[in-house]
Amino acid sequence: MANRPMNVLSRSSNAHVGHVSANQVEGDYHFHAAQVRAEDLSVYELLQPIEDASHTRDRKRSPPDSACARGTRVNVIKKYTTWTADNVSSADEPHVLWVHGYAGSGKSAISQEVCDTSRRQGRPVVSFFFFRNAGERSRIRRLATTLASQMAAVIPETEPFIRVAVKANPALLRPDDAAVCLQSRMEQLVYAPFKATVEQSESVGMPAKGSVEALPRGVVHRPLITGLTRGPLLVVLDGLDECEDKEEVQELIDGMLAFFDDNPFIPLRVFITSRVEQHIQSHLDVPGVRLENLVDHCSDNDIATFLDVLFKDARKRNRVIRAYISEHGEWPTTNDRSQLVRHIGGSFIFGSTVFKFIMGSIVGPGSPATPMERLPLALKMNPGLDGLYTQTLARSQHLPHFLSIISTIALLKVPLPILGIAELLGINIYEVVNVLVNLQAIIQVPGTDDIPVTLFHTSLRDFLTTQSRSGLFFAHPHQHVQLFLRCLHCELVHRQRGVGSPTNPIRRVPAAAYALEYSEDHLRRGQHLFESAESDSAIQLCLEALKLSPGVPELIQSLARATLRHATHGGTLVELEEAVSLNREALNFRPLSHPDRPQSLRALGDALLERYRRKGRMADLDEAIFLYREELELQPSHHSDRSQSLNNLGRALWDRYRSAGSSTDLEESISLLREALKLRPSPHPDRSESLTNLGLALWQRSQCTRAATDLEEAISLHREALELRPSPHPDRSSSLNELGIASQDRYQRTGTATDLEDAISLHREAVELRPSPHPERSLSLHNLACALKTHYERTGTETDIEEAISLYHEALELRPSPHSGRSVSLNSLGAALQSRHQRTRTVADLDEAISMYREALELRTPPHPDRLASLGNLGSALWNRHQQTRSAADIDEAISMYREGLELQPPPHPDRWTSLSNLGDALLSRYRQTRTVADLDEAISMYREALELQPPPHPDRSTSLNDLGTALWVRYQQTKIVADIDEAISMYREVLEFQPPPHPDRSTSLNNLGEALRSRYQQTRTVADLDEAISMYREALELQPPPHPDRSTSLKNLGNALWERYQRTKIVADIDEVISMNREVLELEL
Repeated sequence: MANRPMNVLSRSSNAHVGHVSANQVEGDYHFHAAQVRAEDLSVYELLQPIEDASHTRDRKRSPPDSACARGTRVNVIKKYTTWTADNVSSADEPHVLWVHGYAGSGKSAISQEVCDTSRRQGRPVVSFFFFRNAGERSRIRRLATTLASQMAAVIPETEPFIRVAVKANPALLRPDDAAVCLQSRMEQLVYAPFKATVEQSESVGMPAKGSVEALPRGVVHRPLITGLTRGPLLVVLDGLDECEDKEEVQELIDGMLAFFDDNPFIPLRVFITSRVEQHIQSHLDVPGVRLENLVDHCSDNDIATFLDVLFKDARKRNRVIRAYISEHGEWPTTNDRSQLVRHIGGSFIFGSTVFKFIMGSIVGPGSPATPMERLPLALKMNPGLDGLYTQTLARSQHLPHFLSIISTIALLKVPLPILGIAELLGINIYEVVNVLVNLQAIIQVPGTDDIPVTLFHTSLRDFLTTQSRSGLFFAHPHQHVQLFLRCLHCELVHRQRGVGSPTNPIRRVPAAAYALEYSEDHLRRGQHLFESAESDSAIQLCLEALKLSPGVPELIQSLARATLRHATHGGTLVELEEAVSLNREALNFRPLSHPDRPQSLRALGDALLERYRRKGRMADLDEAIFLYREELELQPSHHSDRSQSLNNLGRALWDRYRSAGSSTDLEESISLLREALKLRPSPHPDRSESLTNLGLALWQRSQCTRAATDLEEAISLHREALELRPSPHPDRSSSLNELGIASQDRYQRTGTATDLEDAISLHREAVELRPSPHPERSLSLHNLACALKTHYERTGTETDIEEAISLYHEALELRPSPHSGRSVSLNSLGAALQSRHQRTRTVADLDEAISMYREALELRTPPHPDRLASLGNLGSALWNRHQQTRSAADIDEAISMYREGLELQPPPHPDRWTSLSNLGDALLSRYRQTRTVADLDEAISMYREALELQPPPHPDRSTSLNDLGTALWVRYQQTKIVADIDEAISMYREVLEFQPPPHPDRSTSLNNLGEALRSRYQQTRTVADLDEAISMYREALELQPPPHPDRSTSLKNLGNALWERYQRTKIVADIDEVISMNREVLELEL
């Protein structure tokens, strides 16, 4: 076997070693070490370029395998190569040509042909073919070193300048070093060395003229550089849209254009191809760039020539076709070819795939066996790629392991050969081949088992990972869990066999090498999808591997994550403590300089955050935030994991806001989550997660500020997330829940009944998607119960509250102690029982509610973030029981609860007004029993402070207005101070302004204003007050048609007011209406 270079330090950082050469010798290695200086290394060894990124790569191994068929795209190729060959002749002539077009229009084939033509004609060309999900080729960080290495090869005169740059700044060779930005790398490794070479040549050839910039306008001097005698240096950047680093792509473009602005006559051309994407178009659609839409050059003639070439070659190679032609004549016929051309419609990828479908040799049972039989089927294919992918995949759908193999190919971080796929999935090689051989129209299946299997076009990965497009062929995210488990299994088997060093991927079989490098990536992407048995398997595999290889950091990290997943899904606190401990141990293995430190920081942060949510310890949350901040600092703007780091920190700050109420935390959270969403444009697989998280944070802010814009945006974000999670997406139920909660909130603000109906419908679907024993079933039961309880409070429909209580009971049974959600279920069930009690007045309901609240409060010892809510709930129930039983102990305990709650909300806590209102209510109630004026005065003081904390347009201002109005009215009844009743009436009038029809509380506020006006009439005898009171009562009654539970109260109020007016005016109609009111009251109360 021929010797080939080996990068044995690919995972090292800041390493200094002697010269090491590693030659492969029949599966073993011989190392020869000797001290060597950097200047003794070749420029190739120094720069370590990406070998398979250029136009000279082996396209069968390294896609895209694109090339123009003979006789096709002749005119457009000539047009582009003429431009690339011409020297720049004027200062305003563009140096950059951007060719854009849709997927499948042949951009990569054009790029390849432009490179090959330039090379054949003796012109220097360097290139970088980006390719999505192809490791370093989908990133931009090694672009500069790769181009510089190629440039030194085609223009050797640039090499000394490149070496000088590296010697001056060694960080240029470290792609992850944040000390050097991309623009500086390109400047120092590519632009400056090339410019210096040109200037040196000019000074030698034309000593009197000086530098290139000094040449007169329009004068072009042919340099003495041998490589540039036939034309300028050409840089080809293909598939720029397939680069993950969008911000760095923009930086690259801006730096390139700035260089050309400063050097208008430099003999350098840049040829770029990509799809039209906003981050590219916004920077290339500028005056200094020549634009070409490839769609304008996709003609039927080219497609016809393309097919002619393919079919001509097929006729030579296929005996079946030759036999058919000898018997039946021409095939395909002229008419067949014309139909194919029209059907293909200018898309070369579609044309190529259709041809491969026609010529396929192995098909499923009952499928057409010959190309002649398959051609008519090809004409029926959906001309869009989705239809083509569906029809092609269906050919292997019936085969064993089909979906597992296809999903694995779509989700792998880097491609694996057939051998590696089989090893990773634990199946036979022939089973992988059996599936793939029918799919060669869309998947590049190599002729040997050791060459990576790649996709013919990256749009296939988008198709397979978008459920709404792929349907039955969807690569479910849960496959990441299976891949993680298989990675662990491969690692374990490899260690059991004891083959070489466990940390040397060179010595591993493909699957084991892949597992070492990428298992954590699959764990991260599938971490929320583990089932209990899968967590158990992961833990067991890690433990077995650690017995064989104690102290391996990667295994400790995997065990820590698996333990955390198990603890999160119904595990014990002991398991959670173990997860925290393991993650601390894993972090200790990864000091500041370790490339995997961010992953360990994140994992420990996740464990601490989970412990905080279980135990309510703020120290855990603060430490998690500290760790997430460090993680984010280690993930520069171009890093592919930055969006996840932003997301983690944003969620943790949101949690702290919910506990401590600091608006600074919430604002920072929203800012971080917005940035994360920006980094996850469609079809990013984690976009739905970012939509959901930002929606939750905005909804939370809307709870504080009552800003309708935040709520509307939150609902919009949750709707988009739901659309990205069609059934059976594992997170669809979560999106249903979040959208349901936000819709219910909007109902409570606007009174729009359709919002509440939508919420109930959404929550019902979520419950259906979470059958027992789904770990989140209790949450969906709880949410549906909340919506039904709200519906009951609106309509009085008894079946709603009965169903709600039943659902709350079921949720509580699914949350035995010490389940973290038990206290929530206790509180919610208590609230539903309390709500039913308000209608039935059954003391047993109230007693059970108080029992629920007491248990919840015991579970929320200080400083639990939800202790405040439990204090409020227990206080409310005790206050309600006091209202019915007049128990002094109940009202005293309620006041005690509310006072503690108020202490937990010192100014400027945004919800302080709630505790003020509750305490005011309890003091007012005790006043009514004891007639202690100090209680009444303190209640009024509480209500006034609450109102001050709710300036217009705070949507809860109406509550405080109503409370203060009621307390003033009560004091007026004792003191007869007119100022109190006047202020009370003013409060009630403002309340009505906040509750226009059809607000559900408008009828109550109308009755309150009516009562206050009637009270003032009784002292002042002003008839206008009584008339207005009657008007208020009438409107309230109209808003309470049978069987509204408060209709009898409005009937009584209106009857009493009419009776008072009759006594003064003796109008018979009033007394007749009073009698009618009283009759209806008797009917309702029977």
